[in-house]
Amino acid sequence: MKRELRQKMSGTPHLVPLPRQAIAVFRELQALTGQGKLVFRGERHHDRAMSENTVNAALRAMGFSADEVTGHGFRATARTMLHERLGYSPDVIEAQLAHTVRDSLGRAYNRTEFVDQRREMLQTWADYLDQLRDGKDTVPRKPGKRA
Repeated sequence: MKRELRQKMSGTPHLVPLPRQAIAVFRELQALTGQGKLVFRGERHHDRAMSENTVNAALRAMGFSADEVTGHGFRATARTMLHERLGYSPDVIEAQLAHTVRDSLGRAYNRTEFVDQRREMLQTWADYLDQLRDGKDTVPRKPGKRA
């Protein structure tokens, strides 16, 4: 998450509307993780979340080099494809990525969260990833839009 540590620890929680596919995965994982506070806990410190290094080590174990992919790189890929392929507003995407507004006046006055738009966007993104997995590179229609 792109927030300062104090914002992560004491600020308002960052809301992530989950698509159907993610909810299904979390339900499956619950058999392994139980009722714990963290789904992806640290290996050494079970009270902390899994680190970025752990994600990157898993990618290396799968055969991906650091030049090919990093865990953080998935954010950049999603950011690019959500805008270029699926046509979502950079403002909505940036809100989902928990990026702060760049200018000081914007930070002082901009309280938009785009929750409804982010919910739609993440479901469309999950549907698009399903299509790519299935070998179809078609852009899904946004809900409520007519061709």
